[in-house]
Amino acid sequence: MKSNKNIFGALTTGALLVASAFASAAEADPAPITNRDESAVVPSVTVNATRRNASLQSVPVAVSVLDGDALNNANRTSIDTIVQEVPSVTFRQQGGNKDTTIFVRGIGTISTSPGVEPTVSTVVDGVVYARPGQATLDLLDIEHIEILRGPQGTLFGKNASSGVLNVIGRKSSQETTGFVDASWYEGNEKRLRAGVSGAINPGVVAASVTGLYADYDGNIDNVHAGGGKLNGYDRKGVRARVDITPNKDLDIALIADYLRSNSSPSFTAYKSTAAAFSAGIAPVVAGPENRQINVDLPSDIRDKNKGLSAQVDYRFNGYTLTSISAVRDWDNTQYTSTSAIGNAAEASRITTTFPATRDIGTVAFSQASQELRLASPKGDFADYVLGAFYLHGKDRESYQRIVNNGTAINAGRADYGVKSDSYSLFGESTLNFSPVWRAIAGARWTKDELSYDHQRTSTQTVAFAGVQPAVQNAGTTSEDGYSGRLGLQYDISRDVNTYVTYSRGYKGPAYNVFFNMLSRDTLALKPETSDSFEMGLKASAFDRKLTANLAVFSTKYDNYQANFYDTVAGTVVTRLINAGDVSTKGVELDINARPTRALTLTASLAYTDATIDNFNCPPAAAASCNLNGKPLPFSPKWKSFTRANYALPLENGLIVDLSADYSWQAKTQYDLFQSPDAIQGAYGVINAGIALSSPVGGWRVALVGKNLVNKSYATNLVTSTGYVTRAVPRDDQRNFGITARKEF
Repeated sequence: MKSNKNIFGALTTGALLVASAFASAAEADPAPITNRDESAVVPSVTVNATRRNASLQSVPVAVSVLDGDALNNANRTSIDTIVQEVPSVTFRQQGGNKDTTIFVRGIGTISTSPGVEPTVSTVVDGVVYARPGQATLDLLDIEHIEILRGPQGTLFGKNASSGVLNVIGRKSSQETTGFVDASWYEGNEKRLRAGVSGAINPGVVAASVTGLYADYDGNIDNVHAGGGKLNGYDRKGVRARVDITPNKDLDIALIADYLRSNSSPSFTAYKSTAAAFSAGIAPVVAGPENRQINVDLPSDIRDKNKGLSAQVDYRFNGYTLTSISAVRDWDNTQYTSTSAIGNAAEASRITTTFPATRDIGTVAFSQASQELRLASPKGDFADYVLGAFYLHGKDRESYQRIVNNGTAINAGRADYGVKSDSYSLFGESTLNFSPVWRAIAGARWTKDELSYDHQRTSTQTVAFAGVQPAVQNAGTTSEDGYSGRLGLQYDISRDVNTYVTYSRGYKGPAYNVFFNMLSRDTLALKPETSDSFEMGLKASAFDRKLTANLAVFSTKYDNYQANFYDTVAGTVVTRLINAGDVSTKGVELDINARPTRALTLTASLAYTDATIDNFNCPPAAAASCNLNGKPLPFSPKWKSFTRANYALPLENGLIVDLSADYSWQAKTQYDLFQSPDAIQGAYGVINAGIALSSPVGGWRVALVGKNLVNKSYATNLVTSTGYVTRAVPRDDQRNFGITARKEF
């Protein structure tokens, strides 16, 4: 721990030196903005991180911004792929979409229970998504994505105790426009989008519609007879938006979206520690680069995600009143297996150690939300945002497990549901003491009401492999919670500002509701709280040819909601508990440079030390709880991303774009209980592309190469008795593709 503290201290000292250097550069180059070469500057980015539009360089929040067009050109079209560009963010791939988790600064909640909320909030066009699985399908028509790092509970809500993914969709245009873009990558991955936008009543009503079709065979071979490819997907979706401006003081945005997805996520055998396992998966051979499985009933995940929202902005006397009303539905069906050898029907492959299992689960989730905000005029001594928020969630799930142990077939089924109501009042104000000094103060009160019911039936009166006997229970809880933020911001010069903030995070109570729920799970988990300190620097220099954003942070979490290993019905499972106290601290640096009109450079680096401080070991735990001082899972100490783009104009008016990016991360532990078999070694991935475009003709064609060094890696490693399995990412192998776009 001493060495980590020394590193953290050195990086903090480095942050102060960088601030001094940028301040000196700004003072040495006081040329007025009007004299700058605007064609060779880092573009200004407007963000909504403070619930009102402001420049990225001015907000006292650590924010990463990803451009929607750039993500689409790079074939990064889902949450699990965009994390490559944000060093502070990681993603846990596990089974179906309801099992996925986003981590910011090493903090995230791993659970399939509908009775627990995510630690990282996902907000799309102002609408909070109550469950993370709703947002993991596809990014259909995105203007840009803002990743707010650290607790954001004051303005974004209780499930933002580690960060926020704020997704901003495209608005309708007054000018009639349209586009078609298509891409094809090796592995028969295809993606087609088309959209049209324009005025219905010029100056008053504009509308847009975008459609999507995406298909990928997969990169895992099922060697079972007629098995084909797995780990792919099939997506179809549409997004429609109507923007209405009856007068200069009123804006109305109506948005509807629908997305259907079928996928076959599959884990491959990474390591075998039992002879029976090796025999059961034959002719597949376990290994770090294995991309084969042998199953007769492969995984099949089906999702339908749809929603309606209405945002109304009314301006009067400099104030803006905003109302966001939304309803969403998410249906998920999962056909998966807990068997290490798949769902083998052949008697020769079924053993008591590895019985054949088939899990069938359904989710029917709906939510309704309403938010009201009032933003004061800008430029007064006190700028503020006040608001109220309500969200109602209703979840119904069923889960069936069929077990064949070679001598008999048994089954269990659980039907359960969760209802939640969350009410909150919030406000944040910026006090402008002088043109260069500001103070930030905000608070949020939240009331959570949570209830569940659960009933399990079984063909046996006693536990058998993977299934507990019949049980029925229900529960309800209610909690009040508080979050907030205090801070100071100081402008060192016109182009350099600094801030220091303290944030209080809050995540509501939870129930661990799942198939094999036991009596020990009937008690509600306590709310999770956090205390975070952050110091930041935002600067530009050399006539804005260079910008740099630096953040130093330290956050402690109490009653951290996490999973620990337990044995249920002879099967090792993970159980959600208040695990104790954890902390995360580190340094983040984002640099953007445009030394010439043609050359653009981007670099991001994060050092994150996410650690278990005090783990509460439950009675009769199935694993060692000697975890104090150990790293949290899915949190590499170092992670970086760099990109270079060179735009070469030709004499005929065409432009050649050359681009390359490199993402790298240090070794990563994927297991809370520190299994040496769940460590992914350090790795880096190189991507590159060359594009030819015509700004006048409105077309662009590009050749793209992914993972050029052909590096095989895992996005998750799951350990169990006798084996280790690997989550295989899309770009686990070198692949090439072509993209094309035509605008009209």
